[in-house]
Amino acid sequence: MVSNFHLPPVGFGPGSQPDEGGEELNYMQLPSGMRTYSAHLPHVDDLTPLAPALRLLADVAEAAEACAAGGMARFDLAPLDAENRALIAETMGQGEVSMKIRGIPALMVQESVFAGVWSIAGAGIDAIEVGAVPAAALSRAFEPFRAGRGTSHPRPAGVVNAPALIAELTEKSASFAGGLPHVINLTLLPHTEEDLLWLDAALGEGAVTILSRGYGNCRITATALAHVWRVQFFNSMDTLILDTFEVTTMPEVALAAREDLSDSAERIREVLEAIR
Repeated sequence: MVSNFHLPPVGFGPGSQPDEGGEELNYMQLPSGMRTYSAHLPHVDDLTPLAPALRLLADVAEAAEACAAGGMARFDLAPLDAENRALIAETMGQGEVSMKIRGIPALMVQESVFAGVWSIAGAGIDAIEVGAVPAAALSRAFEPFRAGRGTSHPRPAGVVNAPALIAELTEKSASFAGGLPHVINLTLLPHTEEDLLWLDAALGEGAVTILSRGYGNCRITATALAHVWRVQFFNSMDTLILDTFEVTTMPEVALAAREDLSDSAERIREVLEAIR
């Protein structure tokens, strides 16, 4: 008897593979198109009236270098005239991260092309903040924009695993004292559409929504439960590829790292040298 070892394995040999004109394998589109830093040098004819803006940019560079070791700094743009503000805006540009902070006053936050340097705008507010993340994004994150209904929220048919998940999130929220985040990866866990809808109603929504654009998009939403964030990654085709809850102060993907702040200080100084 001939051993099966010598028989041709299934899936090999003539006729087992598609012809060149046959269908190609289709894979999920992976994230692509990462934004990279490119210096933009504002065109300036006369530097004399722009001395306040140049001085402020130098101060921002110093603050970025200092904040790489921790802390935050804030610069009010209100004293600047329109011409100086225009130079600041052109130099700052738009980076990867933007935020919407609800409440009074409502704030729009845009990271500049210099990581860790943030433009803050709202009613009566026009400022630049330097640091890993703007202060209001931390202090106001879990103020309820839509209050959570909690575990007493009625469970319709189809809710299966959500009660166990919210019990885990509630326990981790109550015991969180800093340190490493606790992550629940919904992408790897069995759940129904009804589970997700029930969790959304039970947890509510906080005041902060963040969009980070790197490889694809990352949408970060604060819930109304302290320290609990919904973090969702989408590829360049806007397909959800990773869906998680994180129990943490601020998801790392939204933070500017120490190295980012140090690089930003150096890059701002390079721009200033080129302008002058």
